[in-house]
Amino acid sequence: MRASVFILFILTLCSISENSYSQQFHTSSIKALKAYNEGVASYDYLDYNAAELYLKQSIAIDNKFYEAFMMLGELMTKLNRNREAANYYKTAVKLDSLYHKPVFFSLANAEMMSGDYGNALVHYEVYLGQSNISEKNKVQAVKNLKNCQFALTALKNPVAFNPVSIGEGVNTKDDEYWPSITADGQTFMFTRQSNPGKRANYTGSSQEDFYISYFKNGFWQNAVNAGYPLNTSHNEGAQTLSSNGNYMYFTACDRPGGLGSCDLFYSSNSEGKWSEPVNLGPPVNTIYWESQPSVSADGKILFFSSSRPGGLGGKDLWYTVMNDRGKWSKPVNLGDVMNTAGDEMSPFIHFDGKSLYFSSDGRPGMGGFDIYMSRMKVDSSWTEPRNLGYPINTYNDETGLVIESAGEKAYFSSRRDNINGKDIFWFNLHESARPTPVSYLKGKVIDKESGMLLKADYELINLSTGKITVRNSTDANGNFLVCLPVGYNYGLNVSKKGYLFYSESFMFEGEHTLVEPLTMMIRLSRIRVGESMLLSNVFFEIDSWQLKKESVMELDKLADLLSENNNVIVEIGGYTDSTGTDEHNLVLSEKRALSVVNYLKEKAILPDRLKYKGYGNTSPIGDNITIEGRRLNRRTEVKIIGNIK
Repeated sequence: MRASVFILFILTLCSISENSYSQQFHTSSIKALKAYNEGVASYDYLDYNAAELYLKQSIAIDNKFYEAFMMLGELMTKLNRNREAANYYKTAVKLDSLYHKPVFFSLANAEMMSGDYGNALVHYEVYLGQSNISEKNKVQAVKNLKNCQFALTALKNPVAFNPVSIGEGVNTKDDEYWPSITADGQTFMFTRQSNPGKRANYTGSSQEDFYISYFKNGFWQNAVNAGYPLNTSHNEGAQTLSSNGNYMYFTACDRPGGLGSCDLFYSSNSEGKWSEPVNLGPPVNTIYWESQPSVSADGKILFFSSSRPGGLGGKDLWYTVMNDRGKWSKPVNLGDVMNTAGDEMSPFIHFDGKSLYFSSDGRPGMGGFDIYMSRMKVDSSWTEPRNLGYPINTYNDETGLVIESAGEKAYFSSRRDNINGKDIFWFNLHESARPTPVSYLKGKVIDKESGMLLKADYELINLSTGKITVRNSTDANGNFLVCLPVGYNYGLNVSKKGYLFYSESFMFEGEHTLVEPLTMMIRLSRIRVGESMLLSNVFFEIDSWQLKKESVMELDKLADLLSENNNVIVEIGGYTDSTGTDEHNLVLSEKRALSVVNYLKEKAILPDRLKYKGYGNTSPIGDNITIEGRRLNRRTEVKIIGNIK
């Protein structure tokens, strides 16, 4: 029903709803009433600029025109100018506090959404003390009352927060939001909404596209459009980059081939070009709304928000797991620890794989959407979400937080003024809300002899649990990146058919709690006589030749290599540090080499292909003084010494 018809309708009624104002107007001025009616008509036709002019004209003529102040309060609320809305509603209440009692609900909402929590709390209590109020509004008022109580406490206990613009390379007069970043902090992707006219006259269509910026010389460079086929005439946004930046998942709405209003899509990057996006399809996408994905650093878990049935509220957080065949499993709801009767959105799983950040309007907060964090427990359940605090959270909607791998610097989008629209900012996250720091290994694989770039397979093994955490391939230029959450010991294997594999270990447990990012040039040797490789992930008990369980995966890989190349003869060489006598070290190193040979025999490698020798401390590669130097000297090597004729 049009607003103008609605006004005529209420004039004929003696009994009206709580959203209607009166049988008659609080003015005797024909000019004021005429301006008011023009304002209502403009509002009805969505011409909000004209509506504001006419309504302000009416109160300038009659500053006691109750209905005009009420209508201005409604208009300002519509335009999210809540502080102005509260002032107009307050004036209406001063003019006649008993005429339309439900105004206290509208007033309290405007006050809360402009940060005036003390007065909002009072007016929610006034509203809830009334009889015959709307049940829907009552539920909302009770919820917002709790928000005000939370906010007043949070205001007294602010957290550290000093946001800084990410810079002119990214931020423009258009809206920039939904940031995502790679583990090495060098690639930054975001969504830009281009529609200058929208903020000028509240009309027009918008266009959302992906843009990419690279970090160079201490600054984010001028962002470039990601281009077709990633960007189209349809709207794309809410993306998540893989930890290495080689692929992404994103949201597209009303895109051809979609199942619902918004679906999740996948695209990969090769030599700077994005592939044709692929709809993830069932069971991830449904006829309902799926959006705002976030992929774990290992690429195995995808978190997202969805309105599908089976949730606890309007939009819930869900996750799906990729199986060994590269297929996504049926999504699972994150449950009532995370989800509420309200909406949960914009999940971000940190590179540590266990710290989840998201936005919710269903739990006590500052009003609207606040950002919360939860950590995964050892049993894979989640801790009770915790509000990140004021002033990170405010009466505005806070969404789309992402955090760099080191766990300190966070990025988010915010509208600080109406001229520049939404911009992206960064700040140092306070310690209590930080995730577990994550380092990363960035590598390039080449042929040892020719220097040719090699596309190879790599595995990151959690030696503490014996599980493979990442299994993937380098890009066409031999590049790869893997995240290394601290607190575990890791083994890395890089392999390619026709080559000896490369192995490395990263010891982060105990005193090794944080490491600097690593960059490595990995040189693979072809399988031929004279070439050798280090078994960095073969370990023995202290002063013993007993193999530790952490060695199994690497020894199995060696057995597979020898099975595939069944004509080579190898020597297993054992080495020790300088601790102990030379005689003791020679015996110990020989017995350790023999332990490896015996393991390989159990894996059906013929004995005549296996030789062994102990070298003791005769060929140190470390200093034998530091812990790290001695660790390097305690090693096992494999050398190809011949071929079976």
